[in-house]
This record gives sequence, C-alpha cells and structure tokens, in this order.
Amino acid sequence: MGMTDVEVEQHDKLNSIIETLNQDDTGNIVLIGDIMLDCYIHGYANNLNSRAPVPVLRETHREEDVGAAAHVARGLQSMGYNGKLFGAVGDDKAGSKVIDYLENEKVETSGIAIVEGRITTVKTRMLASRESLIQGEQLLLRWDVEEDEPIPDNALEAIYDQAISNLNDADCVILSDYGQGVVNDAGVERIAKHARDRNIPIIADPKLTGLHRTHNVDWIIFQSRGFELMKRRIGESDDSVAAKSLLESYGWKHLVVLAGGNGVTIYSNSENSVHVACTLPQLRQVIGLIDAAVVAIAVSIANGFSVADTALLTNAACECILSAEATDSFSLSKDMLIHRVGEIAWNLQVSKR
Repeated sequence: MGMTDVEVEQHDKLNSIIETLNQDDTGNIVLIGDIMLDCYIHGYANNLNSRAPVPVLRETHREEDVGAAAHVARGLQSMGYNGKLFGAVGDDKAGSKVIDYLENEKVETSGIAIVEGRITTVKTRMLASRESLIQGEQLLLRWDVEEDEPIPDNALEAIYDQAISNLNDADCVILSDYGQGVVNDAGVERIAKHARDRNIPIIADPKLTGLHRTHNVDWIIFQSRGFELMKRRIGESDDSVAAKSLLESYGWKHLVVLAGGNGVTIYSNSENSVHVACTLPQLRQVIGLIDAAVVAIAVSIANGFSVADTALLTNAACECILSAEATDSFSLSKDMLIHRVGEIAWNLQVSKR
C-alpha cells in the first residue's frame, strides 16, 4: 500500500526541510533571558536509606552544562546561527564556568553582564538507576542554588540597551523566561517596541506568572501541562476553543503546545491549526525540550518556513530530546536534527510499502 496524498506531501516537505538545513545560510537571533549552570550527577540507587524512606545515590560520574537561555544560545550556535545572548551571571565560579563553556563553543558572550556579588543560578539534577539494569535512569532529585535579590536596575538597563542595539540584522527575538529576573516588564516593553518597529518576530517561552508581558507576541510556547493549567484558568476544556480564546485575549499569532508523546500542535490566529504526531516508540526524558523547540522555531522563522513546516521541524527537534539517552544529547545540534527529520521521512515511506 502506497502513501496517501497527505503522506506524500508530508514526505516531500520533510525532504525539503533537510535540503534547507543542509545549506550554509546563517542568521542572527537576539536572545534575552536567564542564564544558569546545569549539573548532572549520575549513579546507582540500589538501596533505601535505613533512617528515612529515600534512595541512596552512589555517584559514578557527573557532568556540567550551560542552562536556560545559554542552552538555547548553544543550540542556535550548533545549528549554524549566531545567537546574540543577553543576560546576567554572578562573579562566582559557576558564572565563570558558564562564560568559559559558551566561549569554548564560540557563542558570543559580550552581552552577558557579570554582576558583582551575585550568585549564579545552579540547578543540579541527580539521576540514577538500579545497578542491575542496563538502562532506565530516572531523576531522583533537583537541587537549586539561586539568588534571592533582584538583578540591579542598571545591569538590566544595560542588558536591554545592548540587545536593542543588535536588532538591525536580527531574524527574530527570543525571550527565555526562567523566573530569574532578566525578563522583566520594563525590559520586555522596550525590546518588543523596537522589534515591532522593525517587523521582527518575537518568540516567548513564558512563565505562567509572566503572561502579562507576552501581549501581541508572535510565537508562544507551552508544554502540555502549562496549556492544561491555562485551560483550567479560563474555564475551557476543549483544546481548540481554549487556544482560540488565548490567542484572542493576548493577541498572540501562534501558540505552540509541546505534548511529548502526543506530538506538537500549533494553533494560529489566522490559519488552521497544525498537529504533528510523535513517531517515537519510547520516550526517555524531557530535559531541554522547550529549549530545542525554541531553536527549531527560530530556525524556521529565519528560513521563512510555513506554519506546517515549522510544526514538522519543531516535532523533529522535540523527538531528538525525547529519545536522548545521555545528558550530552539534551542540546539540539544541526546534525542531530537533520538525521531525525530524515528518519521520520524514511519511516513514513517504509511503513507504507
């Protein structure tokens, strides 16, 4: 049995996306957001503690990586795009590591403010499996170290001044809000005005408490849990009705919902919604899912992709993360994404033979 007309069209779109990704074209993307250091401690959890019902982690190794907006910047760099990152770190060891890791991967760091006396946010994840198991590592605990004091106003003003000065050749603006204070009301109002004056699309990955800053943003990204919370907040049970209500209320152009094993759906204010099903037989983890989706959408905007093609690319990017077996795969790369898009196209063709 051959492919249907719809499947042939999707197959051709996937191959066209691969051709575009294989080109050497690059773009400039202004990225404003919170920056942190991620630490992963791996080990075995074979026993429970004798004094409390908690697992005992026997460490085998640990890794460090940049996180939050810095993670997005690294993903953009690996895709061949110049992610101009603007944020803040402290003048501590963790902040120095973030700068070093980014510079080692040729990510521009001149837009990162180093704030004297500030603690750089560090998120440590402890992951383990039983020693008798070959795979199946699970998250046991996340341990956060972060600053309680807000970022000084002069530092925030300087961050947004630099970001605005880099808008002239930007393909899009990304607001990466992890609740650490860089994405604030005054700054977003400034950058949004300058971006709209230049017809530069804005992508936002907002906290639910920061939705008031996202009015008239072009692309909004939610994981399915956040979308469910928003549905309850507005009293709607139907996905499409809720999405339409949110698009109208906030003036968003596109709402992207990442649903893991249920794929990716893009709701638009002037186009039909597009859903792309997840093709993975097994999901392994979700760390870095939103960051990968943000990178895919930014690349789609830079290449002028349609909403349908953006959904295909975003789903493929999410599948790269959902199928990752180790922390070194939690960040999207160009080779990884091209390979995944090719696999989806090939599997679509093979399944219909």
